[in-house]
Amino acid sequence: MSTVQKFSLRQRARSFRFAFSGVRSFFATQHNARIHAAATLLVVVAACYFHIGGAHLALLVVSIALVWAAELFNTAIEAICDFMHPGWHHRVKYIKDLAAAGVLVISVAACIVALIVFLPVVFGTPLQ
Repeated sequence: MSTVQKFSLRQRARSFRFAFSGVRSFFATQHNARIHAAATLLVVVAACYFHIGGAHLALLVVSIALVWAAELFNTAIEAICDFMHPGWHHRVKYIKDLAAAGVLVISVAACIVALIVFLPVVFGTPLQ
Protein backbone atom coordinates (compact mmCIF):
# COMPACT_ATOMS: atom_id res chain seq x y z
CA MET A 1 0.00 0.00 0.00
CA SER A 2 1.46 3.38 -0.98
CA THR A 3 1.50 6.38 1.27
CA VAL A 4 0.76 9.85 0.03
CA GLN A 5 3.56 12.27 0.79
CA LYS A 6 2.76 15.68 2.15
CA PHE A 7 3.33 18.58 -0.27
CA SER A 8 6.74 20.12 0.25
CA LEU A 9 8.08 23.30 -1.32
CA ARG A 10 11.57 22.02 -0.63
CA GLN A 11 10.89 18.86 -2.67
CA ARG A 12 9.41 20.95 -5.50
CA ALA A 13 12.51 23.17 -5.48
CA ARG A 14 14.71 20.06 -5.65
CA SER A 15 12.79 18.79 -8.67
CA PHE A 16 13.40 22.09 -10.45
CA ARG A 17 17.10 21.87 -9.61
CA PHE A 18 17.20 18.39 -11.16
CA ALA A 19 15.49 19.69 -14.30
CA PHE A 20 17.90 22.62 -14.65
CA SER A 21 20.80 20.24 -14.08
CA GLY A 22 19.48 18.22 -17.02
CA VAL A 23 19.34 21.34 -19.19
CA ARG A 24 22.94 22.20 -18.27
CA SER A 25 24.07 18.66 -19.07
CA PHE A 26 22.16 18.75 -22.35
CA PHE A 27 23.92 21.93 -23.48
CA ALA A 28 27.31 20.70 -22.26
CA THR A 29 27.16 17.38 -24.09
CA GLN A 30 24.89 17.67 -27.13
CA HIS A 31 25.93 19.43 -30.33
CA ASN A 32 22.32 19.51 -31.52
CA ALA A 33 21.45 21.69 -28.52
CA ARG A 34 23.62 24.44 -29.94
CA ILE A 35 21.99 24.09 -33.36
CA HIS A 36 18.52 24.31 -31.81
CA ALA A 37 19.63 27.30 -29.73
CA ALA A 38 20.80 29.12 -32.87
CA ALA A 39 17.55 28.30 -34.68
CA THR A 40 15.53 29.46 -31.66
CA LEU A 41 17.47 32.72 -31.50
CA LEU A 42 16.94 33.28 -35.23
CA VAL A 43 13.18 32.74 -34.91
CA VAL A 44 12.92 35.00 -31.86
CA VAL A 45 14.88 37.79 -33.57
CA ALA A 46 12.78 37.44 -36.73
CA ALA A 47 9.54 37.45 -34.71
CA CYS A 48 10.62 40.66 -32.97
CA TYR A 49 11.83 42.28 -36.20
CA PHE A 50 8.61 41.51 -38.08
CA HIS A 51 6.40 42.28 -35.04
CA ILE A 52 4.82 38.83 -34.99
CA GLY A 53 2.17 38.58 -32.32
CA GLY A 54 -0.99 36.85 -31.27
CA ALA A 55 -1.75 33.36 -32.52
CA HIS A 56 1.21 33.37 -34.90
CA LEU A 57 3.62 34.02 -32.06
CA ALA A 58 1.92 31.32 -30.00
CA LEU A 59 2.40 28.84 -32.86
CA LEU A 60 6.08 29.71 -33.05
CA VAL A 61 6.52 29.32 -29.29
CA VAL A 62 4.75 25.96 -29.25
CA SER A 63 6.78 24.78 -32.24
CA ILE A 64 10.05 25.77 -30.57
CA ALA A 65 9.04 24.08 -27.32
CA LEU A 66 8.09 20.87 -29.13
CA VAL A 67 11.43 20.71 -30.93
CA TRP A 68 13.32 21.24 -27.67
CA ALA A 69 11.23 18.62 -25.86
CA ALA A 70 11.66 16.12 -28.69
CA GLU A 71 15.44 16.63 -28.68
CA LEU A 72 15.59 16.21 -24.90
CA PHE A 73 13.53 13.00 -25.05
CA ASN A 74 15.68 11.73 -27.91
CA THR A 75 18.82 12.39 -25.88
CA ALA A 76 17.33 10.58 -22.87
CA ILE A 77 16.35 7.58 -25.01
CA GLU A 78 19.84 7.42 -26.51
CA ALA A 79 21.43 7.62 -23.06
CA ILE A 80 19.24 4.80 -21.76
CA CYS A 81 20.10 2.66 -24.79
CA ASP A 82 23.83 3.32 -24.40
CA PHE A 83 23.64 2.49 -20.71
CA MET A 84 21.67 -0.72 -21.19
CA HIS A 85 23.64 -1.97 -24.19
CA PRO A 86 26.99 -0.15 -24.71
CA GLY A 87 27.87 -2.11 -27.85
CA TRP A 88 26.18 -2.01 -31.23
CA HIS A 89 22.94 -3.94 -31.56
CA HIS A 90 20.34 -3.84 -34.32
CA ARG A 91 17.47 -3.33 -31.83
CA VAL A 92 19.27 -0.45 -30.13
CA LYS A 93 19.89 1.11 -33.55
CA TYR A 94 16.18 0.71 -34.36
CA ILE A 95 15.16 2.42 -31.09
CA LYS A 96 17.61 5.28 -31.58
CA ASP A 97 16.54 5.72 -35.22
CA LEU A 98 12.88 5.95 -34.15
CA ALA A 99 13.69 8.55 -31.51
CA ALA A 100 15.70 10.59 -34.02
CA ALA A 101 12.84 10.30 -36.51
CA GLY A 102 10.53 11.83 -33.89
CA VAL A 103 12.81 14.85 -33.66
CA LEU A 104 12.90 15.07 -37.46
CA VAL A 105 9.09 15.03 -37.73
CA ILE A 106 8.69 17.77 -35.12
CA SER A 107 11.50 19.83 -36.67
CA VAL A 108 9.97 19.65 -40.15
CA ALA A 109 6.59 20.65 -38.73
CA ALA A 110 8.24 23.60 -36.92
CA CYS A 111 9.90 24.69 -40.17
CA ILE A 112 6.55 24.55 -41.95
CA VAL A 113 4.99 26.69 -39.20
CA ALA A 114 7.85 29.19 -39.55
CA LEU A 115 7.33 29.35 -43.31
CA ILE A 116 3.60 29.89 -42.88
CA VAL A 117 4.24 32.70 -40.40
CA PHE A 118 7.23 34.43 -42.00
CA LEU A 119 6.84 34.06 -45.78
CA PRO A 120 3.82 36.36 -46.08
CA VAL A 121 5.50 39.00 -43.93
CA VAL A 122 8.82 38.79 -45.77
CA PHE A 123 7.09 39.15 -49.14
CA GLY A 124 4.92 42.08 -48.05
CA THR A 125 1.61 40.39 -47.32
CA PRO A 126 0.56 41.21 -43.76
CA LEU A 127 -0.61 38.39 -41.54
CA GLN A 128 -4.32 38.10 -40.83
